[in-house]
Amino acid sequence: MRYVILGTAGHIDHGKSTLVHALTGIDPDRLREEKERGITIDLGFAYLNYPPCSEAGPDGLRIGIVDVPGHEKLVKNMLAGAGGIDIVLLVIAADEGIMPQSKEHLAICNLLKINKGIIVLTKTDLVEQDWLELITDDIKKFVKGTFLEGAEIIPFSSKNKDNLELVREKIREVSLSVKPKPAKGIFRLPVDRVFTLKGFGTVVTGTAISGSISLDSPLQVLPKDLKTKVRGLHSHGKLLKTAFAGQRVAINLQGIEKEDIQRGDVLTIPGKIKPTSSTDATIELLKDISFSKLKNRSLVHFHSGTSELIARIILYDKEELKPGDSAYCQLRFQGAVTLMAGDRYIIRRFSPLLTIGGGEILDPEPHRRKRKEGSAGTIRFVEDLKIFEKGSLKEKLLMKTHHTGMIGITLPHLEGWIKAELPEINSAIKTLQTEHKIVQFDNILLHKEAFDTFSRRALSTVKAFHKDNPLKSGMLKEDLRVIFKQLDQRLFENLLSAVQEIIIEKETLRLKSFHISLSEDNRLLKEKILKTLEDSAFQPPVKEELVQALLINKKELDELLKIMASEGKVVRINDSLYLPTTSYTKMIKELKSFFTKKPEMTVGEFRDILKTSRKYALPFLEYLDSNNITLRVGDIRKFLIKG
Repeated sequence: MRYVILGTAGHIDHGKSTLVHALTGIDPDRLREEKERGITIDLGFAYLNYPPCSEAGPDGLRIGIVDVPGHEKLVKNMLAGAGGIDIVLLVIAADEGIMPQSKEHLAICNLLKINKGIIVLTKTDLVEQDWLELITDDIKKFVKGTFLEGAEIIPFSSKNKDNLELVREKIREVSLSVKPKPAKGIFRLPVDRVFTLKGFGTVVTGTAISGSISLDSPLQVLPKDLKTKVRGLHSHGKLLKTAFAGQRVAINLQGIEKEDIQRGDVLTIPGKIKPTSSTDATIELLKDISFSKLKNRSLVHFHSGTSELIARIILYDKEELKPGDSAYCQLRFQGAVTLMAGDRYIIRRFSPLLTIGGGEILDPEPHRRKRKEGSAGTIRFVEDLKIFEKGSLKEKLLMKTHHTGMIGITLPHLEGWIKAELPEINSAIKTLQTEHKIVQFDNILLHKEAFDTFSRRALSTVKAFHKDNPLKSGMLKEDLRVIFKQLDQRLFENLLSAVQEIIIEKETLRLKSFHISLSEDNRLLKEKILKTLEDSAFQPPVKEELVQALLINKKELDELLKIMASEGKVVRINDSLYLPTTSYTKMIKELKSFFTKKPEMTVGEFRDILKTSRKYALPFLEYLDSNNITLRVGDIRKFLIKG
């Protein structure tokens, strides 16, 4: 099945709803007040089915119709329905001609970059042929320079149904030329209605603008971050197992109260899209607007999808915009909103309400530009925004990873950042990896420059440590971690492991090229230390005694003892006590000999076989216990080494 959304546009009482009713047999005015007053107040919905044809495929074509209100005070309701529209049905009454909302609605459609449309001239039975020709000429001039320039203008009368079939056929013809919505993108449905059904609970409706969703699928309500599940799916009264991009969908939600959700919320799959409170964007003002300029930092009404928020506009390279001007800007919202790069938006004047412009969302999670960067920084930043606006998908993804620096961006997050088909995103990422422009650690993507920056800083830090501590085998990993404290621990470990010039030895880091190089004095000092320890047998001097005996610096002694331990010349009993390896080997031999005769040994017996004192016997035994050579049972020891 091919799905297309058609939206009406035009001034109040120009016959939009009447035309929809004539085309579909469905009255889109569902509210009692709408029927009593004879005007559309809120969004109305209908649909058209076309039989299978070669262009549409075996299952035919379904047109979802969104009928919008035409009153100037209800433009915000019109905007809530305009976001997912593929085709515009511009309706102009022959007896009144082009009116203010005809102009405003067409301007909105232009700003949203809707590029397919049909013009219907209604109420033709109320005017003479000469007047009809004049109005037709006016309309041609009115749409010149817009996406409707050159569009056929179809006369229609609801009284005698003139050209009704022609309008139907034209809708089919234009629909078959519409580029399908991204069916393989992330599922998104901006909510436009919320209600409850007895026995079912909360139901929301909207236009699926990308992806697909099935029964029992998990859903996330943004920006509120509510978790729910698809309990039921309907489209125009029919039960569905799966809903696709381009369909008008009603979703019965599990575990959600009507009060928990509202128009402007977005349903999507969990873990992909992050709500935002600011976004970088393009901005363009309409040429024909009745105010002189839009100043930097002005407040406006922001509309995207079905959401409406107050936003402050920060212009990047200008202080004001005049009608017809365009620029790059940042929009800062008074609340959270759900956006993706590539979405379109509309802005209306704060007061009095008037549609003044719109643009494209470039980066819904903007890179912060520091004030100290000044004008040069602004120029560089604007160049980045040009890539977000005009670059290829690959270039946009590369720039986004560049902006995330060493923190990087997860693959699901990157998929939820930009409006595109998921296979296209993944293909672009694979190409960037092949070109060595981005690197991946688990599911985190980093720009190659960010990884290179990490490598340089890590290498220079370890190198500086070696220079300052030539006798230490390496620096503690945790000391380097402090420098990169903004990084997740797992990412830090992965990045560090990828730096080939650094060797990781448990909790210590050293350069691959580093080896402890002792001076002649230090080599002689090592020999003195070893001889002093060996001469003392099983009553070796502790560190403090070695310092005094050898007139050596304590820090230097520490380093030399660690080197000697790593070389296997001494055994570290505890922080203060070291035993020469020759003595340690003799101690193990004596233990083995003792335990061949007796199964148990007291502290006193151990002291006697080593001819030492209790002062040394206890730390020796504690070392043996901790290394599973002996086992303490009450006041005696058992030998754990067999053979």
